[in-house]
Amino acid sequence: MDVFFREWDRRRPGETRDIGRARDLAAVLDVLAPDAPVLTVVGSKGKGTAATYASAYLAAAGLRVCTVTSPGLRSDRERIRVDGRAVSEEELALLGRVLDEAIAVLPPPADGYLSPSGLFTIAGVVHARRVGADAIVLEAGMGGRSDEVSLFPPDVVAITPIFREHAGVLGNTPAEIAEEKLGVAGPAATVLSAPQSAEVTGVLGAVERVEAGGGGVAADLLPDGLARGSAELGVAAARRLPGVTEPPEALLREVLASVVLPGRLSWHDVPSSSPHPPPFNGRAPLDIPGSATRLLVDSAVDGTGIAAALAAALRVWGAIDHVVVCLPDHKDLDGAVAELDGPPVTFVRLPHSHLRFTRPLPPGWDVVAADAVTPASLTALGRRVVVLGTVYFTGLVLDVVGARTERLFVTSAVRRPA
Repeated sequence: MDVFFREWDRRRPGETRDIGRARDLAAVLDVLAPDAPVLTVVGSKGKGTAATYASAYLAAAGLRVCTVTSPGLRSDRERIRVDGRAVSEEELALLGRVLDEAIAVLPPPADGYLSPSGLFTIAGVVHARRVGADAIVLEAGMGGRSDEVSLFPPDVVAITPIFREHAGVLGNTPAEIAEEKLGVAGPAATVLSAPQSAEVTGVLGAVERVEAGGGGVAADLLPDGLARGSAELGVAAARRLPGVTEPPEALLREVLASVVLPGRLSWHDVPSSSPHPPPFNGRAPLDIPGSATRLLVDSAVDGTGIAAALAAALRVWGAIDHVVVCLPDHKDLDGAVAELDGPPVTFVRLPHSHLRFTRPLPPGWDVVAADAVTPASLTALGRRVVVLGTVYFTGLVLDVVGARTERLFVTSAVRRPA
């Protein structure tokens, strides 16, 4: 696993990812022209949901689909999946060795580094070739043309909602950020977008919009809250991939109904407070009386997302005992503070060097380090606890409670041609 993080760990201040060197690596591995059509997902929020639903649709259509998302939730294995299932440790170790041998052929790094997300993207395309994938779904790590997904010409691009995130890195305004993300699309790509702000729409121009209901999927097969639009976008984009035929309705329903989205309005029991294994089915449970501490976990990073998550919790529980939140400086902390003016709040700071936590917090909030998040500490907060923030944090919490993240959808009923 060292190969994925080696150059990142050794990077010097001011260094950035080296897309040119990543292209050279992909060339050594002979994957710059993938053997399968590529669907690329870019945007500021909802990329993982769009990628998951696109992949589930393609699997229901009888295709073997390799999906690359970033970051992993409980394990780096989850960054690369085939038909919704995470690769095994042995498969990931093999991919690491393949990358290591190819990197050894390249000149040593000069003024940049091979980024972890980019290396997982390249490894995912290598794995797609190894397993004979019929389609590849790539989620951009952060940008568009500046991300390693740009190395693999997409047949279809899905653009989830774009807002002012990573300002100063991808651009200084939503319009500049949108232009950078749109840059992943070549002239031959079909581009679809979720509804956007007027500023972003002005940049995207005549790009096809997928409005509410535009995915053509029954509402009961879609996630709740803000994730619904991204799910519909994913399905609509999958339908436009070359060679895809509409799956039988019953089979599509079966596969989409099995989709789970850990960390996106997902519900979990804390193991130490419950006599049974932590349940997880991706849908809101009934509020069963008892002593178990139940979590609603959502990777909301702005005021709008946080408001939606709190509303979802209140619909099920009627009240919230505590909120645990983790937002690095570049997320919408002001929006979070405005929405979290009610229940007690604990703010968690992660130890990752690329995330900064320097902004002032409300005086009434408790502040703890990541290692303070344990089953016992979560149980002490009450029976109804909402967990919000960056996916690095929600992934940590999912690991603490032993959430099921190995598989995002089930394809057992899919019958592929021999």
